[in-house]
Amino acid sequence: MSIAASAVTNPASGARTAANSCAAALLPLDCFLCAAPSGENLLCNACAAGLPRLTVERCPVCALPTPESSICGACLTRAPHFDATQAVFRYEFPIDSLIQALKYAHRLASADFLGRVLAQTALAHSPDLILPVPLSQARLAERGFNQAVEIARPLSRALGVVLELTGVHRRDTAPQAGLPWKERAKNIRHAFECGIDLTGRTVLLIDDVMTTGATLDELARTLKARGAIRVENLVLARALKS
Repeated sequence: MSIAASAVTNPASGARTAANSCAAALLPLDCFLCAAPSGENLLCNACAAGLPRLTVERCPVCALPTPESSICGACLTRAPHFDATQAVFRYEFPIDSLIQALKYAHRLASADFLGRVLAQTALAHSPDLILPVPLSQARLAERGFNQAVEIARPLSRALGVVLELTGVHRRDTAPQAGLPWKERAKNIRHAFECGIDLTGRTVLLIDDVMTTGATLDELARTLKARGAIRVENLVLARALKS
């Protein structure tokens, strides 16, 4: 349908579409990764298609690669408190650059692009609420925003499921990124407090990167102690051990 036809059937929508098209024509963007013209998009088509998506065959619990999508040995030996994990990308170049630009350079355009990627992910179960992994008050004040919240917004709108932003809190701990993998579970222990009743509810956790899974595991433990019957993770990128 043309812009003009759309404006006739829905004047408000047509006006927005026309305005966006004019803005894209007047202020075309360069691809964040290769600087080629990308219209109104953060990435050009070639760079978007070349992002490092995870293989289909991966552990349904923790999203690490496994033969025939079987549950990995680590999850069989010590099952985490969360029930399932979906990850879209491998945490490597260039997806790491997009995520780091969002977190540390306040490139909020990355949040919109990455959030729309999450919104296109098919979920096995419909959640009762969506919970972006909280930041501590100190970290939130330092950064000015929670990247997990920003990438969760498009998914919340697409599913029509509310974002829970006030009922779960995180105490200030040392940054997980600066710790050896084996120290992360100890660092995050008892880091979360949940002030809402989750009895019988399914919770979808949203985060940008899953490394060891320690943060998501501790958060899932806290939520299940408050009655959640199922906790699933949806993350943009999964770090893989080399």
